[in-house]
Amino acid sequence: MPSPRTTAAARSRPAAVLLSAALAASGLTVLAAAPPAAAAAIPVGAGSYSDTRPAGTSGPTTDTGAAVTPKLGPGAQGKPVPTNDWWSSLAFQRYGDNPWGTPMYGHPLTYQATSAGLDIGYPTSPSIVGDGRQYEYAHKRDLTLGLTGLNSPDTRADAWSDWTVTPYWSDGARTLRTTIGHGSPYVYAKGSGGSARISTATAPTVFADQGNVLGITVGGHHYALFAPTGADWNVSGTEITAGLAGKDYFSLAVLPSTDALATYRKYAFSFVTDSKAAWSYAGGTVRATYTLTTQPQEGSERGTLQALYRHQWLHTADPLTPYTYVSPRGVMKVREAASFSTSQRAASVLPALPKASGTDTARLRGYLGEVAGAADPFSGATDTYWTGKALGKLAQLVPVADQIGENATRDKLLGLLKGRLQEWFTAGGANGFAYDRDWKTLIGYPASYGSDTELNDHHFHYSYYVYAAAVVAQYDPAWAADSAWGGMVKTLVRDAANPSRTDAAYPFLRGFDVYAGHSWASGHQGFAAGNNQESSSESTNLSAGLVLWGAATGNNELRDLGVYLLTTESEAIAQYWFDADQQVFPGSFGHDTVGMVWGSGGAYATWWTANPEEIHGINVLPVTGGSLHLAGKKAAIRRNIAEMERENGGPAVEWKDILWEFQSLADPGPAKAKFDATGGNYTPEAGESRAHTYHWLTTLDSLGAPDTAITGDLPTSAVFTKGTTRTYAAHNHGPTARTVTFSDGGKLTVPARSTATGTGAGGNPDPDPEPEPPTGNTFQLRTGGTLTTATGAGAGSDTIASAGGANHDGAPHQPLVYEARGVNGAVRSGAATAFRLQVDAGAAVGLGQQARVSYDLTGDGSFERTETYQYFATDPVAGWEEYSQARGLKSATGTLGNLRGGTVRLEVWSAIGNAPAKLQTGTDRSVLVIPFQ
Repeated sequence: MPSPRTTAAARSRPAAVLLSAALAASGLTVLAAAPPAAAAAIPVGAGSYSDTRPAGTSGPTTDTGAAVTPKLGPGAQGKPVPTNDWWSSLAFQRYGDNPWGTPMYGHPLTYQATSAGLDIGYPTSPSIVGDGRQYEYAHKRDLTLGLTGLNSPDTRADAWSDWTVTPYWSDGARTLRTTIGHGSPYVYAKGSGGSARISTATAPTVFADQGNVLGITVGGHHYALFAPTGADWNVSGTEITAGLAGKDYFSLAVLPSTDALATYRKYAFSFVTDSKAAWSYAGGTVRATYTLTTQPQEGSERGTLQALYRHQWLHTADPLTPYTYVSPRGVMKVREAASFSTSQRAASVLPALPKASGTDTARLRGYLGEVAGAADPFSGATDTYWTGKALGKLAQLVPVADQIGENATRDKLLGLLKGRLQEWFTAGGANGFAYDRDWKTLIGYPASYGSDTELNDHHFHYSYYVYAAAVVAQYDPAWAADSAWGGMVKTLVRDAANPSRTDAAYPFLRGFDVYAGHSWASGHQGFAAGNNQESSSESTNLSAGLVLWGAATGNNELRDLGVYLLTTESEAIAQYWFDADQQVFPGSFGHDTVGMVWGSGGAYATWWTANPEEIHGINVLPVTGGSLHLAGKKAAIRRNIAEMERENGGPAVEWKDILWEFQSLADPGPAKAKFDATGGNYTPEAGESRAHTYHWLTTLDSLGAPDTAITGDLPTSAVFTKGTTRTYAAHNHGPTARTVTFSDGGKLTVPARSTATGTGAGGNPDPDPEPEPPTGNTFQLRTGGTLTTATGAGAGSDTIASAGGANHDGAPHQPLVYEARGVNGAVRSGAATAFRLQVDAGAAVGLGQQARVSYDLTGDGSFERTETYQYFATDPVAGWEEYSQARGLKSATGTLGNLRGGTVRLEVWSAIGNAPAKLQTGTDRSVLVIPFQ
């Protein structure tokens, strides 16, 4: 959904000259001729856009409505700016009184440019704000890196690459450039006109002084300062300076510990000059490599250190160091190399769920007629966003109508899609697109939610156009030809998700942050909390649209771009929006999901309402064949729905359909039962329809939930599992039949330009298969000693026996024992056991509860791995307190391996004290999360 609304004063702009580039390599061939000097419609195939925005409208502005142009250093003049990034406030001066930008969250370091240089922090303690609805690792200055005497009137973006940026300062006498980036523990600096200057927030403690290398501790954080060989650091109170010995470089690093200084010193002068992600798709697997290019300032070392986010280190086989950092995205792990690679099962996309026996054709036909026969199928939409929502609603029904032979309805819907797309794809009418030469972006007018004045949300809005066009292309390839309307579709792609780094007219991947693993919504990033993204699902809607468009038009490069973006963002959503492994959100944050991810953390909120239904649903809509990836974390879905109903005081009232469809990805039967209980008498969400919801719920009830553990060697394929039966489904956009092979050995022959399904138990060619539990890795406690992945029970409690005044620290004494038997699961590299247990000592003083988790990998009664955690000292105040793995391990024995019919055991006892305590059961507030897939 939209970023914050802002009203801007209208302004006009002189006629622009389109900058164009041939993109043959990416398949985005520019078909427009060079525009004339006067305002004109720029032809693209059968369509066109304007080189001047409509009269009375605005382009990018400051908060006061004044026109604003990119704020660029001398090295970046004329280059397309990737506006929606973690550092965009360097280039987009949204607030007229702040020419230095707002806090930037690189992780692990945070930054704020000032007139004197770059403020640097390393926030390691979260704060809970907004009535408990937001967690933040807010930027707090530890020190400032600059030059002596520097007093710059602004800071500008001077260079950037895939996840690094170079801010630039100049006051006429001095210039400073620093290079900072995601995952970088270093800040690289080049300056002239002054000595290196480090100003600390408090007096530093020096733990190492090696002349040109200084180790200091500020605010509990350890930093190393590196000046050129022959220089020497001088400490005077909070001021630290060093002459540069005739050189122009110096650097700084945040250290995970003081004993890491020697390792970090090794790479201090190996300056990063470029960052680049490369990806490929083959055989159902997405592989990506993230590479830093470095240039030694002295010596010959070209290696470096970089910290990987959780969504990255979960999927890399590359060796990592023991060093870690704290971040709002959970633990970051450090790699000692200039590159690393990841490998993931590709996320599946289908044009629609396949036909299933549980769908009543007559009933579905009636629901389709409601939409196709509406007086205004577009519900009065005029702007880019709401028009997009309407396009999305209609597009979902085209293949559904086709499935049941409703050809007239199918063709009517296709006609509606073509007509409205062509209106927008033709300059000069009531709606259309205009190119802004200054910002090198395509803006749709009428605009909405700051898509014009703030350059917000282009990937959200345009996702619907690309997806709808992909559906049209499936049925009418001629319409999608470059010489027809496909050229305009590709132009929208160039604006929102350009795969080219050399296109002079649009930036590379405007909104998608390849290192963070997800998109950003704000075009200016002008917030103290950094950039943000609310509706991650509208971002993946663009990726799914790219998969379908590329498949329908034979453009494998765009198809594979979509697969990479969708697969990558899917894991980021699972970890950072839904906390699927319960390893990211702070223990003090009392929510299982966030509606918005910020650079500094996350918020249980939306931009427009505090209604729990929208908070939980905004990262689900629109529900399409590109939503199947969400089914990979079924336990998280169950927790999500349970929390929504708890916060809502009952089941959904407003966004029923969105939340039913979401629940069906884990539990199709209960979700369909909720629909059945309404008899279809409810108001659909604006982008939904009864026809689509009914088809979705009845199909999954028939076939079972998506099984993301199995992938096909075609991106447009998926597997559904119900009981012991698997249903294989695939759509073949190509002109000849093909056989799709699935990772479990199943095969499915799919005719040309058709969807096919088949059932079976499948095989498994893997000599060491990795079984996955079908119900997730999160277990609730039940009174009676059971661990279960089921949800929805009532709250209860068990009594923890008193320690009897003795010390039982580390040795179970009359423990409560909870077990799950017959568990299958593949151990996840780098993951760890997690739990949160609600305990209460009442008014008793001096009690402490302790937990032990044990794993019997084969169920033979022998526990191969046992983990005992430090006890939790409860307070003498009635009320539940949360005990989690964050207390730390006391001891551990054995090693983990795959669970094959294994047993998981949780024991809880009183380690100290002379009174009983309580342990809550039956809710998702007391859970054990095992480190298995």
